[in-house]
Amino acid sequence: MYENLLEPIDLGPARIPNRIFNPPHGTTLGSEGVVTDNLIAYHEARARGGVGLIILEGMAFHPSFEFESAYLNAGRDTIIPGLKKLARGCREHGTSVFGQLFHAGRAVRYTHDGSKPLIYSPSDIPDDRYRVVPRPMPNEMVWEVIDSYAKAAVRLAEADLDGVEILASMGYLIAQFLNPATNRREDEFGGSFENRLRFLRETVTQTRKAIGQGKALGIRITLDEKTETALDPDEVIRICSALEEDDDLDYFSVIAGSSSSPGSWIHVFPPMAIPHAYVADDAARLKNAVSKPVLVAGRINQPQTASEILSDGKADMIGMARALIADPEFVNKVTQNKSDHIRACIGCNQACVGHRLTHHAISCIQNPRTGREQLFQNIQPSQSTKTVMVIGGGPGGMKAAVTAAEHGHRVVLFEQQARLGGQVNLAELLPGRAEFGGVTTNLVHELERNSVEVCLNSTVSSETINEFEPDTIIVATGAVTRLPEVEVNDVELVHAWSVIQRHKKIGQNVVIADWACDWTGLGVAHKLAQEGHHVRLLSGASIPGESIPGIVRDQWIGELQSLNVELINFARFFGAQDRTAFFQHMINGEPIICENVDTIVSCYAPQSNRGCDWLFESTGTHKRPTLIEIGDALIPRTVEEAVLDGFQAAWSLQ
Repeated sequence: MYENLLEPIDLGPARIPNRIFNPPHGTTLGSEGVVTDNLIAYHEARARGGVGLIILEGMAFHPSFEFESAYLNAGRDTIIPGLKKLARGCREHGTSVFGQLFHAGRAVRYTHDGSKPLIYSPSDIPDDRYRVVPRPMPNEMVWEVIDSYAKAAVRLAEADLDGVEILASMGYLIAQFLNPATNRREDEFGGSFENRLRFLRETVTQTRKAIGQGKALGIRITLDEKTETALDPDEVIRICSALEEDDDLDYFSVIAGSSSSPGSWIHVFPPMAIPHAYVADDAARLKNAVSKPVLVAGRINQPQTASEILSDGKADMIGMARALIADPEFVNKVTQNKSDHIRACIGCNQACVGHRLTHHAISCIQNPRTGREQLFQNIQPSQSTKTVMVIGGGPGGMKAAVTAAEHGHRVVLFEQQARLGGQVNLAELLPGRAEFGGVTTNLVHELERNSVEVCLNSTVSSETINEFEPDTIIVATGAVTRLPEVEVNDVELVHAWSVIQRHKKIGQNVVIADWACDWTGLGVAHKLAQEGHHVRLLSGASIPGESIPGIVRDQWIGELQSLNVELINFARFFGAQDRTAFFQHMINGEPIICENVDTIVSCYAPQSNRGCDWLFESTGTHKRPTLIEIGDALIPRTVEEAVLDGFQAAWSLQ
């Protein structure tokens, strides 16, 4: 099945063993511009998993763009030893490794020390996202940067990488030269099509000359930046056709979006509300115009989708960054005809992109080993088999049960509800969030494959413990709702979870008191507005959804604006009387009054479910088991921490 995914392909001199590649993406695993053992372990895990090609994250190479120490820096020879070690480790598994060269131009907000940077662009035109005015790059610096591309490419070749990719997309420096909206130059690099193309063309020509014909060379390009000032796709195709005539490139890689505005940035890492594989049609347009291989990435997380893109002739290779973050063994599972074992990415962006945006190491809410490969290496059977009881079938409890079973322990999981999943079952009910239910789907399949005994509609008593005689009890009882302790009269006050589950009838005029500032308030506002309610969302932060990754939050806020949801920030809920809700501005202390209110929806802090506290007092057994609390049973957090807690708890049983 999906045999076309496993066919080899030549990208110039580089023979790639299959059609799946890991696109460039920030990991925050570098340090001081060089490769670390953590970064090597991260990529080796994907190479072991069978991916045909890894294209490393964008590397800086010139002093005009040195962003932060976690970025790799190919402008110095110190990059070579680590890259060589990384390439050697991946090549042992048959995986080719390319390096990407990256200059952001104007798209930089801070330097590594937190100060505003001196940034350069073709012209002094700022963007709508970073809002820093760039200095027009002097002509001599333009040529110097072109030369630096070539010199950096030589370093990648000296590190035994198989190829070099030049980032010419997403609104970064090269894209800024190509676009007349950002390039107002009057020298040989501005004005006409040929002049605007000159920077990229010279970069490609000089890079090819520097590395010779023995290494692959490609560019990453955007046909649709999703901005009002973007190049027309036909002009992008014209650019690629002109470069192909020069015969220096071996492939084109297609992506969508741009760094230049919040709305276009969403498409660089499209969240789950964006359709699957929606960039494939852009790739197909380019493929119809060029003869070199065309690569594509963007919300492709299933082998059947990837296979269809190849079968339809839309692209020649499929990029799956987040899919491989969630499941490094993706390609091996396809090869072994075990595609149903793949832990599918859900596009949540929480621990992959979200960690990158907060300058933390990459991870995954479903796969906590991601970014921690050095700490959690290959699973080995435990030397002593234990009986493990897990109480609670949310994502943390399920992950604990799966991990314990993978280590060879006997595991039984108790869940008091009729269905596993915990709060995931709430999240998946919100508009555009159905895919979040994949967390439960994936874990249920893993429970089944590892023969975990699951007891639904079941509570645990001392008799249960006496029956199973567990060595370890993992308490994963999650959290329960609570309402704020305020006086409310003549208005119904309900918790958001009840609204999501449709346990309460909601009036026409709704006020949402959003203390949590996470997915809950945004999601409930979206749901109710979509159903025709008049919604006012009052957030306790500077922006609704402040605690979730901006790339997800911004897309959601755009949806709310389209639905005419009224957004009010820095609002603390004080109570309600006579269909009027009272808030206080958290900065200036002034009242915020919402009149004509039928229902107030509270997104107040949940509290840990203490229903199993009796376990820590007495178990009624002769042998007292080890007790471990995880997830929201410790303190309410997110699915990421619940899964990580469950994984670590079970791992510690070795």
